[in-house]
Amino acid sequence: MEEQELELRFQRHFLAARRLRGMPWADLERRLRAAPQRSQSSLLAAILHQTVLHPLCARYPPPASYRRLFLAELIRKHERTAAEPLDELYDALARVLNEEESAHCYRNYLLPSGEAVTLSESVAIISQGTTGLVTWDAALHLAEWAAENPAVFSNRVLINTYFTPLTFRTVLELGSGVGFTGLAICKTCNPKTYIFSDYHHCVLKQLRENIHLNGFTLEPETVSAAQADGQGQEAEGQKYQQPQLIVAELDWGSATEKQLLGLQADVVLAAGTSPFWLCLTWQRHAGVSSHKHQEICVQGSAMVPGETSPSSLHQFVFFSAAQQFT
Repeated sequence: MEEQELELRFQRHFLAARRLRGMPWADLERRLRAAPQRSQSSLLAAILHQTVLHPLCARYPPPASYRRLFLAELIRKHERTAAEPLDELYDALARVLNEEESAHCYRNYLLPSGEAVTLSESVAIISQGTTGLVTWDAALHLAEWAAENPAVFSNRVLINTYFTPLTFRTVLELGSGVGFTGLAICKTCNPKTYIFSDYHHCVLKQLRENIHLNGFTLEPETVSAAQADGQGQEAEGQKYQQPQLIVAELDWGSATEKQLLGLQADVVLAAGTSPFWLCLTWQRHAGVSSHKHQEICVQGSAMVPGETSPSSLHQFVFFSAAQQFT
């Protein structure tokens, strides 16, 4: 059981092309020292098949340089044991050494359900004048929080101390980038409608490709913020086997209040490079003045009143969950 857990830790880390130094190398060394020779080779072979030789890696591989460094480190761990040479390791490294580097790569993020979110991304952090072609850690944290709190995003009724019952149907994400957060939420939380938004043309192109890559369709293919006005509400009452996905061209840093409100979102969220923000609109549900606002922080499942929110988004109730992950 411990060996299987170790293999899965390597698998999740590798398929998502996370930092090599963050892998459980120390745990692997301890297991190898404690295991007989035959078991040492079996453990290393199992890790190899869960990573470099995994079907997801074969179809949607991480960068060649990443796979090369991973295999080199795995070989070093193997050579420190008294086990027989493992031909599969060296064969895999030889194949990777013959590959050419590409400006694009894939990352496969395994969800708790076992389903994967597969993304095509830029290898470089800054590419084509934008940082939006890679997945930032804040997007991972927000998706993790969403998986633990699916009722916030799904088409269900949420009742709490501070609000009247709300039925959430439409989610608007500001600055979606290549789409990880939205795709993870659509696969785990089943919202009625999910609106991805960004403004850089290269990011929007990559976002659309990733949505299709994960088996979703867009209706319509791409819209501007003005064209998307009211589409969230139009989706109400319609039944979809999958969430209705929309891509909106929107620069949320300069978007007007009218543009944001025109999208008719029930939930608004954004993941930056460190903290993330989650907002619930109340103007259409709570029957209060649109100029009243309140900022609340998420502490587990509790909602605690705090300071007032920025006036530019005074129609939204803000949740800040950044402290959970710092």
